[in-house]
Amino acid sequence: MDWPTIFLLLGFAMASYAVIGNDSLQTLGTFIASNAKRPWWVLWLFAAGILVATMLIGWYLNSGDPSFGRLNPKKFPIPDRSMAWLYMVPPLFLLVLTRYGIPVSTTFLILTTFAPGSLGSMLQKSLLGYAVAFVAALVLVLYITKKIEKRFIDTADQPPPGYWIAIQWCSTALLWSGWLTQDVCNVFAYLPRKLELWQMLLSLGWIVLLMAVIFYFAGGRIQKIVLSKTNTTDIRSATIVDFVYAIILWIFKFQSDIPMSTTWVFLGLLAGREIGFTLNYKLRKMKGTYAIIGQDAVKALLGLGLSIALGLGLPAIHDAVMGQPEPEAQLSPAELDGIPLEPGVTEKGN
Repeated sequence: MDWPTIFLLLGFAMASYAVIGNDSLQTLGTFIASNAKRPWWVLWLFAAGILVATMLIGWYLNSGDPSFGRLNPKKFPIPDRSMAWLYMVPPLFLLVLTRYGIPVSTTFLILTTFAPGSLGSMLQKSLLGYAVAFVAALVLVLYITKKIEKRFIDTADQPPPGYWIAIQWCSTALLWSGWLTQDVCNVFAYLPRKLELWQMLLSLGWIVLLMAVIFYFAGGRIQKIVLSKTNTTDIRSATIVDFVYAIILWIFKFQSDIPMSTTWVFLGLLAGREIGFTLNYKLRKMKGTYAIIGQDAVKALLGLGLSIALGLGLPAIHDAVMGQPEPEAQLSPAELDGIPLEPGVTEKGN
């Protein structure tokens, strides 16, 4: 095994933990928060089962492509092996940011490094996703679930009916599978675009193991983003959040194969929801709500800035360290005429 292969495998290993750990708040955060009293391994087995089933089905239907078509070779070519050691930088950044609970976009941070030219289309789709999620959540809270959410808040100290558990676990399965079809490309960008079955199973085994760590620590520090929002520990309110988020992700999945930042979609959903709660129930001053939304937006923009810096800076670092390849010498027709022919070769051929 050569060094470029080792670097890419290390990149995959780190990206798996960083992406799942950073993005766990989006898809599994409300699920973990509202089921905090249940054993962690029960929640892990459920989420791991959904992951394995979704990934294997997608791998089979896409003829060995584990990214659900998100890594189109025309837009995201096979990683340049001469830059393999630099591809480890984005997941290292992600590990640090996740450690401090900063919800950056893994799509921008990782995929921009592989294909800087795709940043514009990914950013456009992600901004649209933020806007759609914001408006959907705001309208939902203000006009559709106003009375229902008020009842949830008033009865937060009472155990919810048992059927809510089944509904929430179904919505989580829909959301988790939808997220996988969007964001798993951030992990598999380090591997070949087509995987054999044994390669796919080894990859899934590693990701499932990392998920166990994340569930054991209840989502880690980044889980505070979810816990800081209104009524997210109520299984009924969490179910509504997950269901709306899942619908949006599945719509954008079929809209195009361009990767998008699910983090931005999730933050847009929480922002619209918080403003709706503040307008409806006056649980806090609007100034406080804007402060919470602003903090999340600053963190998202931080991730975008890092993505642009890495996407443009890493190739420059590579050229500075390794040196640009010298162009092949081009001979003029006169020079070519002066080169003697090999023995046994005539101007017209052999």
